[in-house]
Amino acid sequence: MSWWRHAVCYEIHPRSFADSNGDGIGDLPGVTAHLDHLRHLGVDALWLTPCYPSPLADGGYDIADHAAIAPDLGTLDDFDTLTRRAHTLGMRVIIDLVPNHTSDTHPWFREALGSAPDSASRDRYVFRPGKDPDGTLPPNDWQSAFGGPAWTRVSDGDWYLHLHAPQQPDLNWRNSEVRSAFTDVLRFWLGHGADGFRVDVAHALFKAEGLPDAGPGQHQDPLRNHLMPYYDQEELHPLYRDWRTLLNTHPARPGACSPDDRVLVAECAVFAPERLARYVRPDEMHQTFNFAFLEAPWQARALRQVIDGSLAASGSVDAPVTWVLSSHDAIRPVTRFGSELRARSAALLMLALPGAVYLYQGEELALPQAHIPDDRIRDPLWERSGHTDRGRDGARSPIPWSGSAPPYSFTAASPDQCWLPQPPDWADHCVDAQRGDPRSCLALYRQALRLRRQYPATAQAPLRWHSAPHAPYLAFQRGALACVVNLGPDPLPLATLGLPGHPVLSSTPLTGDTLPPDAAVWLVTESGHRP
Repeated sequence: MSWWRHAVCYEIHPRSFADSNGDGIGDLPGVTAHLDHLRHLGVDALWLTPCYPSPLADGGYDIADHAAIAPDLGTLDDFDTLTRRAHTLGMRVIIDLVPNHTSDTHPWFREALGSAPDSASRDRYVFRPGKDPDGTLPPNDWQSAFGGPAWTRVSDGDWYLHLHAPQQPDLNWRNSEVRSAFTDVLRFWLGHGADGFRVDVAHALFKAEGLPDAGPGQHQDPLRNHLMPYYDQEELHPLYRDWRTLLNTHPARPGACSPDDRVLVAECAVFAPERLARYVRPDEMHQTFNFAFLEAPWQARALRQVIDGSLAASGSVDAPVTWVLSSHDAIRPVTRFGSELRARSAALLMLALPGAVYLYQGEELALPQAHIPDDRIRDPLWERSGHTDRGRDGARSPIPWSGSAPPYSFTAASPDQCWLPQPPDWADHCVDAQRGDPRSCLALYRQALRLRRQYPATAQAPLRWHSAPHAPYLAFQRGALACVVNLGPDPLPLATLGLPGHPVLSSTPLTGDTLPPDAAVWLVTESGHRP
């Protein structure tokens, strides 16, 4: 069975993972130096967020060169060293591909700004005249996902589209030069040992012909995303079939996985399960993040609906569900759910489900969302929202490795030189502090991943519910492993559930045979066998 159908992947935001040269910025040699942490954790692959040259208007997702490494993160040789070391340790390497837009410092966009309207240079992007006679109004009513209009006017009167920050002009994917250039980008990174690609905003590359108005309520109801004229267009699917063919046929670099084992992962903010499943049909993407699960509230009925809908939709196209609780774009689970106990229980729920899983750095340490002072915020959401949305930097504060105060061995630089600050009360969250503590969150994740390997969460494993749809708890079984999560206010006697087996792991100690509120437990149903 292909590894990616049941894999546990670990997201690394390199600037916040580990700094090797004391400049306060995490880098690729820092990642390589800490790969043993991932090996001991038990993950199958790592995903690197963008390491490309960038002016950092949006955390590196505004890219000036898609085939190079940012100088403050290292060199191509450093990337090659990282991939070789990861492969030696038995882990695959997935990198970010950002095809929807470039940086406004990209040579293509600079050329476009210096060219005439309707020029070939501008056709690589989405330039349009204004819709009123004087051209003073944007071409349509589209809004940026970061707030405000999705259009910016240039000096000669033309407008360009940016579904994100103004520094991220959208590419025109109906332009053959754009398509050809990204084919070359894929080949370049496969040649440097990449085992796959996470495709940023994979639902947004093509825009509806004629660029019609989107109407009110944009970016307010995720369930309507697929109805927006700038999302989920049919032309996406032939493109991803072409990329799948490329991954399946491009020669493998020694040490990297074979062509038929490479993976394409869609970051696709399409919440309707049947629409999302179309991206992972057998000849398209391999995985797509399940954002509906990430955004579900701590409520049994809501979680069960997401789980059932996701499994049914992905099963219809023989694809695994890819579960995710956190990322560099999301509020950390400890803060989002309101407690470390709930976050630990949510992790056991996710890791028990059939399919693949993505973890985000620090999730295994139970890191809460960090408070970033106003004058240190870098996320463009802060400015674009008129200082009402603090953005995502609180999930990107650097990892604490050891010590009792910032920078917790993340860097040899002083705390005020770190690219983002760390909270002063994270000493108990450090890797070293948790490494020898059997009650720590790190120990819980290590045990869970070990048991998950022992009782594989394959996409084909049928899930059998042992709880009623409206029960205040979730109880299910897949193969020899069962999971119970108590989301209600009262203790839950396990004996009343009729589940055979014995507990092997819990998010907090059980009280006899009773599961406390907000707690989760795994049971093995093989008679007499204890791992």
